Amino acid sequence: MRVNAIERPAGTGTEELVPSRYALRIGDIEVLVISDGVLPISTSTMSTNVEPEIRKAWFKSMFQGPDAFDWALNMLAVRSGDQTILVDAGLGGQFPGFPRAGLGPKRLEAAGIDLGSVTDVVLTHLHMDHCGGLLVEDVKNRLRPDIRIHVAAAEVDFWKSPDFSHTVMPSPVPEVLRATALQFLEAYGSRIRTFEEECEIAPGVRAVRTGGHTPGHCVVRITAGEERLTFAGDAIFPVGFDHPDWQNGFEHDPEEAFQVRLRLLREAAATNEVFIATHLPFPSVGRVAEDGDKFRWIAGFWDY
Repeated sequence: MRVNAIERPAGTGTEELVPSRYALRIGDIEVLVISDGVLPISTSTMSTNVEPEIRKAWFKSMFQGPDAFDWALNMLAVRSGDQTILVDAGLGGQFPGFPRAGLGPKRLEAAGIDLGSVTDVVLTHLHMDHCGGLLVEDVKNRLRPDIRIHVAAAEVDFWKSPDFSHTVMPSPVPEVLRATALQFLEAYGSRIRTFEEECEIAPGVRAVRTGGHTPGHCVVRITAGEERLTFAGDAIFPVGFDHPDWQNGFEHDPEEAFQVRLRLLREAAATNEVFIATHLPFPSVGRVAEDGDKFRWIAGFWDY
């Protein structure tokens, strides 16, 4: 995996005027944040337990909204030893209604990452914007037959008969989420490696189940000596620093998700670790500081 190439690899046919990948190191472990694009989403989905005027005021203060905003989609490519690991796989191209998302495969190629070299995939959970990229035919055909796909056992069990009773989603969404998760489980059955609470993917790379957002939602921890990085998946959204108690319509257990969010943010503030999440603005590389009963997101300075 080339994370320090200055020139765009030849022959990709990709000419983008904005950056779509960002490289950093945790010790000897190479980490590349890849943008899968953005999704338009309603502001109400980010704050289902909040009065409309309070919601409107917060989004106005962030120069967003009032009714919708662009939701970033980030994924990781990690090289540890002789393993190349994808953390989440983006939306995929089978959802034509979202032309600015599902760009992960093109951007992996532009970064010089051959899908055939990927040894492992970790899925934080099975919502379609995290596993859908693996359902693109061109992606499926290029993955190695012995690829290992790591998912929490609780997540696999949940999608066999999902409960949406605590979510607040537009009416078509639950069925699309269910159908996509089942399609993924059928497509990759024997290559899925489940774990209960924690799994070492590669030296210094662990998946840890948190629950909350979905029953099997997990985060990915990368450690090398005193250096740490957490990829928090959907445990945190942009509003979660100022208002960790604001509930998200996609959370299958909103109260547990709130507790998970608090725990992760407090831990990140205490350890000074690098903190990245799926839906924070690209490249979402930064740190967390406590600020009374709130938190502050401190974006990392770009290292060119």
